[in-house]
Amino acid sequence: MKVAVLQMEVAFGAPEKNIANFYRLTEQAMAQRPDVLLLPELWRLGFYPRPILDYADADGAQTRRALAELSARYQVNIVGGTVANAIGRQVFNTCYVFDRTGRLTTTYHKTHLFTPSGEKDDFQPGDSVVTFTLDGVKCGLAVCYDIRFPELARRLALEGVAVLFVPAAWPLARLIHWQTLIRARAIENQIFVVACNESGTGAGDLQLAGHSAIIDPWGEILAQAGEQETILQSTLRLAVRQQIKENMDVFSDRRERLYLPKIPIS
Repeated sequence: MKVAVLQMEVAFGAPEKNIANFYRLTEQAMAQRPDVLLLPELWRLGFYPRPILDYADADGAQTRRALAELSARYQVNIVGGTVANAIGRQVFNTCYVFDRTGRLTTTYHKTHLFTPSGEKDDFQPGDSVVTFTLDGVKCGLAVCYDIRFPELARRLALEGVAVLFVPAAWPLARLIHWQTLIRARAIENQIFVVACNESGTGAGDLQLAGHSAIIDPWGEILAQAGEQETILQSTLRLAVRQQIKENMDVFSDRRERLYLPKIPIS
């Protein structure tokens, strides 16, 4: 599976400009014929103008049209980052996944909202963990802050996920956390992690970190960006994951009974 990560420099509060940039970067990325494109979190708006309801995409319609059009045009799977998605008066931080025919296959609402930034006041959390299949490969999603919760990635790994896609709008001030967490999720779960972080400036001159990365199940960095807008590409060799699991089958050594809250800690 060949993946392309679109590390966009997002224009704050300018959806038309960002959608045009998405079209431009997709055209560039498709020169290498990837199987999957990944976008960052809230790429249509940046992270994020307030009040968010005034800027949100009603039912994600504008975003879904763009994703559907380009996935069908280029016959490529697209993991569409996230969009501020207004459903009535509620706004969700939503990821859409489209297959090569332009069909919407998966919808995921970010489940963990970042309290320090006030995200809990502006968005509604999702309540479902999702998996999906791209070209026969079982995949999962975690959005930005979600990766601080190892239980989510572990649940996905236990469901047989081989590739975890992570759209994010992670700040430069916590770059070391970003780099450590995405690598840890890959190693501890023996999965590929494909992580797309946006670059540029968010609300209040927030500096986004960039540094998107593609990481294999051994923790090896297959590709890594700097702070500037760029396209990362790499091939995920699923046989490598199988070999790692055979040589060090950590899942067979789990003692789940000890991890359950019903077991007292002495």
